[in-house]
Amino acid sequence: MTSEPPPQTRFTAEVVLRWGDMDAYGHVNNVQFHRLLEEARIRAFSEWFHASGGDSMLRSGVLLARQEIEFLEQLTYRPEPVAIEMWVTHLGGASWDMGYEIRDGDALYARAESTLVAFDLAAQRPRSLSRDERSALEALLGEPVAMRRRR
Repeated sequence: MTSEPPPQTRFTAEVVLRWGDMDAYGHVNNVQFHRLLEEARIRAFSEWFHASGGDSMLRSGVLLARQEIEFLEQLTYRPEPVAIEMWVTHLGGASWDMGYEIRDGDALYARAESTLVAFDLAAQRPRSLSRDERSALEALLGEPVAMRRRR
């Protein structure tokens, strides 16, 4: 009897670096990591919420409420993209936490976690996740980010 492999709970986006992402020290500036995560998130939303029009989450409203990054290795510019793996680490009524790893093969450059909130743009307040949104996010539920914590 063979057991089935666990379901894939991570989505990977390949994101291209820009020459201008480098700083005076010759590596990708820490602020640019936030841009890389944003680019990966936008691609993920298109894939995850494709049943409801792909960019529906962006059109209906989603806010970034928190983002924490742990830098592990210096990332230098190169023409090849970096892989950003994403998954859901916690799911609430109107919000969810996403985990990220920025990597290239065995090299792990950073870990991150974000809290995102479904937002009603017209009413200017959080809104509950729809059944389809919740279902899409539940399929990506995985382990918390293995990040060092502050004391």
